[in-house]
Amino acid sequence: MAGNKAVAYIGPGKVEVQSIDYPKLELRDGPGVNPKNVGRKCEHGVILKVVSTNICGSDQHMVRGRTTAPVGLVLGHEITGEVVETGRDVEFIKKGDLVSVPFNIACGRCRNCKEGKTGICLSVNPARPGAAYGYVDMGGWVGGQAQYVMVPYADFNLLKFPDKDQALEKIRDLTMLSDIFPTGYHGAVTAGVTSGSTVYVAGAGPVGLACAASAQFLGAAAVIVGDLNPERLAQARSFGCETIDVSKGDVPDQIEQILGVPEVDAAVDCVGFEARGHGSEAAREAPATVLNAIMTVARAGASLGIPGLYVTGDPGGVDADAQVGSLKIRIGLGWAKSHTFTTGQTPVMKYHRGLMQAILRDKVKIAKAVNATVIPLEEAAGGYKDFDKGASKKFVLNPHGLVS
Repeated sequence: MAGNKAVAYIGPGKVEVQSIDYPKLELRDGPGVNPKNVGRKCEHGVILKVVSTNICGSDQHMVRGRTTAPVGLVLGHEITGEVVETGRDVEFIKKGDLVSVPFNIACGRCRNCKEGKTGICLSVNPARPGAAYGYVDMGGWVGGQAQYVMVPYADFNLLKFPDKDQALEKIRDLTMLSDIFPTGYHGAVTAGVTSGSTVYVAGAGPVGLACAASAQFLGAAAVIVGDLNPERLAQARSFGCETIDVSKGDVPDQIEQILGVPEVDAAVDCVGFEARGHGSEAAREAPATVLNAIMTVARAGASLGIPGLYVTGDPGGVDADAQVGSLKIRIGLGWAKSHTFTTGQTPVMKYHRGLMQAILRDKVKIAKAVNATVIPLEEAAGGYKDFDKGASKKFVLNPHGLVS
């Protein structure tokens, strides 16, 4: 039997590559596994040889110690791999298939899954609706920053690439289908982006860049990306976005300098709960800043996309309210402007097949937009450190050397 190495959370600021058990078609006890999930049989699942697996900003929140993630948790929810073993009950996915894994784990059987709300499956996490690989409070499913990983409900969850050789040629783009591209796209879609829209994307990290690229793909007339990291703002400009530095003045004023008016048709929060203040307050953390900013700049009647992560437990929160996810947002402003808010995990399966076709037919270059940077699994700790310092890169781990 093959061995298995994986990236594990060791404590605030620390990850390391460890030897772990080769996966079985069963959820075994381990760090973060909900007791009610221990021993759960998964004959509906498969074992994947991981071809590529990405470091996500959501992983970084855990590694910074900003969640209640347990020590030893194997990380990684952005997974692309080759099927090497199938369970007894798998009918359509075959050994040898190259597949994308939605970060949402969904059973396909519950009410929410049948309604397409796969981010809040009712069956896979005893603690609350919704589950994900390698993530705190998400059921304890082992993460995919590893050489091998088990994926349950394979026939429902997995997206098979139609041509394996073609997919390997475009793997840097296709690896983004597990999370970041659908998440950015979901942010743009739920904000109502369409042809001719003016759009403000808060945050020039990988999700923000994916959202900006998605807005362009949807036909936006102007996409403005706000951040305070010069390297990330330069990356946004590299594929045609306008940018503003939120540390250098009020967002509406800077938008007015670009558009002639201080508002946009659609606004998206791609930052989440570790947001910093704007203008003179940029040096301090102010978790409600971005939510209030997008309400301020979005026109009356607009929709707000909020794919940025917010949590119910943040030990490093700036105050007692923030530590339980209670933020001081200007809900009165949003109410007065008749805004629509869309939050929560992206239902990846709603989008990934269409986005796959766009990649395969060269309609979008998502790897270029997010600056996909491939590194060996053994260098994961360095990737996390560089990402934490603000590097404008989307790190792609390459466990078996299959990504050129």
